[in-house]
Amino acid sequence: MDVTREKIVEALGRIALPDGKDLVSADLVRALSVTDGAVRFVIEVPDPAVARQMEPVLKAAEAAAQAVPGVTSVSAVLTAHGPAPKPAEPPSLKIGGHPTPQTGPQQISGIDRIVAIASGKGGVGKSTLSSNLAVALARQGRRVGLLDADIYGPSQPRMMGVNKRPGSPDGKRILPLEAHGVVMMSIGLMLKEGEAVVWRGPMLMGALQQLLEQVFWGELDVLIVDLPPGTGDVQLTLCQRTHMTGAIVVSTPQDVALIDARRAIDMFGKLKTPILGLVENMSTYVCPNCGHEAHLFGHGGVAAEAEALGVPFLGEVPLSLEIRQAGDTGVPVAAGEGPMAEAYARLAARLIAGGMA
Repeated sequence: MDVTREKIVEALGRIALPDGKDLVSADLVRALSVTDGAVRFVIEVPDPAVARQMEPVLKAAEAAAQAVPGVTSVSAVLTAHGPAPKPAEPPSLKIGGHPTPQTGPQQISGIDRIVAIASGKGGVGKSTLSSNLAVALARQGRRVGLLDADIYGPSQPRMMGVNKRPGSPDGKRILPLEAHGVVMMSIGLMLKEGEAVVWRGPMLMGALQQLLEQVFWGELDVLIVDLPPGTGDVQLTLCQRTHMTGAIVVSTPQDVALIDARRAIDMFGKLKTPILGLVENMSTYVCPNCGHEAHLFGHGGVAAEAEALGVPFLGEVPLSLEIRQAGDTGVPVAAGEGPMAEAYARLAARLIAGGMA
């Protein structure tokens, strides 16, 4: 029986493609020839990536042609008429640089409130309060973000137990990480372990702007910002470029810490940023062996300062080995149960009750 070209075309037309078409209607068959029962044809697709997916179709086409009565041999080739696409380059996201110009404070899309945690000096437990307060708010039903704005000394990755580098699918937006019900971002996640940040002021301001505006925070009730100690570039940039709900100032009770806390409060006043309240950290120490309570740094100084300034006193947090150990292991004490977790839960409840979080 003679084999005609039309019979081969009819057979190939029964080979279905993934998109619902067939080889013939999709116009993929090229150079079809039939000579003395020998059939030859080419299946031509747009690019090599598609060609790799078409191997099963090639085998089915060969079998269909071979099944036509009178065919003695089949020679089919799968080819692509376009070059292989260039491999996608990994997104490049450079952190740090001069900030882009803007006119006045900006609202960050999707974030209802921004609360800065500040201190006039280092070592008073500001970062510990930031991580635990963020977790305590999340446990009380709030959608919470945590931004580690302490560019020179980022500690939130350790305190929150996060060490994965954030992704950036397009090289422009950063996907924050999540821990203990809180989405978080820190410059420390973008650096090698132990790598120092050696930047002047404009680089700091550019990095802070990126961490605020280029992170895909999603919908948040409150963003907690862990500020560096003091009254420098980061504080100035945050308050001048962002619509701030207000600041919480952390201090230990002794006079030397309160002196610096007053400077922080004065700075926020000059920047027209409301003081949401003061927190007394390391207020008391209870010996785990004998139960004796001692006030190693004094007691009540922050409450008295709050009363004198006419700002809310949000509460006290004890000096506790449990809090320190929890921070070092990456599971904030507020994520658990017990008296220390309850101390942060009370702070969170006061913020929520006052409409501040």
